[in-house]
Amino acid sequence: MSIVAIILQVILGLGFFMFGLMKFTSKQMVEGFNHFGLPQWFRIVTGVFEWIGALGMIAGIWFQQIAFISGVWLAIIMFFAIITHIRAKDSLLQNMMPALLLTLSAFIALINM
Repeated sequence: MSIVAIILQVILGLGFFMFGLMKFTSKQMVEGFNHFGLPQWFRIVTGVFEWIGALGMIAGIWFQQIAFISGVWLAIIMFFAIITHIRAKDSLLQNMMPALLLTLSAFIALINM
């Protein structure tokens, strides 16, 4: 595995851990899920799913199959995040972070196939 892949997996792992944590602790996330018309229990589920992906990214440094699965897992989550923003008629700027995270997650999946 290349050093670039390892660095990217660490960044994604830490990032998704923080994003997941925000789902539990941030008032902004509560308001965001209300804006999207989603129930609050789904905010918690989303946070747990992001933590699972984050752990997989870190474990994937040593186990290539886990990196692949985590990359696909997180790319799917980000795909649905983009769809959610589109449904809420949010601006293109609000879709930039999920689009970047989808791209990076898919890249990790591809290089670990």
